[in-house]
Amino acid sequence: MTKQTLCLCATLLISSVALADTGTTTVPGKDLGKTIDKVNYVETDVPGVRLNGYVDVGYTYNFIGAGSQVTNRFSQDSHSAGDFNVNAVKLTLEKPLSDKNELQAGFRVDAMLGEDAAADANDNYSTALLQGLNGDGTQGHASSFFVEQAYVTIRVPYGNGIDFKVGKQVSWLGYEAVERPSNLNITYGNLFQNMTPLSGTGVSAEYKFCDIVDAGLKVTNGWDADTNGGQSFDIGTPVNDGYAIEAKLNIKNKAGNANIQQSVFYTWDSSYLITRDQGVAQYNNGNAVVYDVWGNWAPKCTRDKLLLGFNTDLGFAEIDSWPHANDTTTTTWWGAALYAKYQFNSIYSLAARADYIHTDDSGQKFGAGYPTNGGGSAQNFGGYLAGYNNEDIWSLTLTNGFNIVDNLLLRAEYRVDIGDDVTRTTKLNGFGNPLGTGNIANTVSVEAVYTF
Repeated sequence: MTKQTLCLCATLLISSVALADTGTTTVPGKDLGKTIDKVNYVETDVPGVRLNGYVDVGYTYNFIGAGSQVTNRFSQDSHSAGDFNVNAVKLTLEKPLSDKNELQAGFRVDAMLGEDAAADANDNYSTALLQGLNGDGTQGHASSFFVEQAYVTIRVPYGNGIDFKVGKQVSWLGYEAVERPSNLNITYGNLFQNMTPLSGTGVSAEYKFCDIVDAGLKVTNGWDADTNGGQSFDIGTPVNDGYAIEAKLNIKNKAGNANIQQSVFYTWDSSYLITRDQGVAQYNNGNAVVYDVWGNWAPKCTRDKLLLGFNTDLGFAEIDSWPHANDTTTTTWWGAALYAKYQFNSIYSLAARADYIHTDDSGQKFGAGYPTNGGGSAQNFGGYLAGYNNEDIWSLTLTNGFNIVDNLLLRAEYRVDIGDDVTRTTKLNGFGNPLGTGNIANTVSVEAVYTF
């Protein structure tokens, strides 16, 4: 049985268990824990317009040796030794739609300042961590700015009401969110960082068929793309026009304490496949598709203390594997993650995440492998090892949460990643050879978040 089949079988098994429960707890889905969007807000002088957000700061330490970094992480989570972080100052300005099925309009803008919005400077091949290819070329700057979302919402009173969103929107794929405080752990999981797109600019339509089933369809400029075409790969290679289609189907049980969402992302031509490892992007000259399933379950017998979740991904793309040559190939990647959180009392909680990701030997979605150039020498684009490789990475994360004061969340975390080329010693300059790789990374993190 292949690893792809195992991932999909695990998805179906967990999904059937989650939807079998008929308890009375409410599990809103992927946005579970986003109290910043639902409880704390300031209403402006314009009726119905709300402002809320959070300040997220912390410290991360990786035991991987001087001059090294973790290859499958965002830049600020991958540095060797200790690093104090201004993760994000997040502001959300929104006029949400009411529950009435009538013609109405609203908007939402999510802006982020901090290292989570920073671009990753890797030689001159700069790619923003969270903002596609529109970064400022800086690394780890707390002053970096990122517009996560900016869209106008229109409700058309047809049937149960169709909600249209026009503008930049986050992807429906994936269990985790861009906002760290909304996730069960401090660091982002490997599926979030390596498997799926984060956002796209375009138009979407969502429809609620009944209390337990809703669906959505979206057309955007591409994989993490704010604009369509006209960009280059920093070496003068043109990119053709292209679009992406994204669709979702979400089902929850009648009690609302379990849900499962299936999503698919399909794109062609110019979409960049952003690898979270150093922010390097391969550009897609053919088709790319990702199938994503995630779900939540809060067993009624635990009285809101236990939350279980899962996420699986399977992706395929036709890509130009080396920007300096007409070398077109394909790559396939897949992964699975399990989540759990137990709230012992009003103050203390413990969350765990276990995940596994893989990319095959026909291409390179993450890790340390890139092909050699036409002459066969080690062209280490972005500081990577030459040659195609299979990559398999396993990760386990444990996060302690403390709610001691109102609106203040304190967390402490331990994480270990094990697998192929998990760490890499950074190169000295130019396209020189990397100094070495390693197969294990231990990380400890602490975080303080204040919401308003």
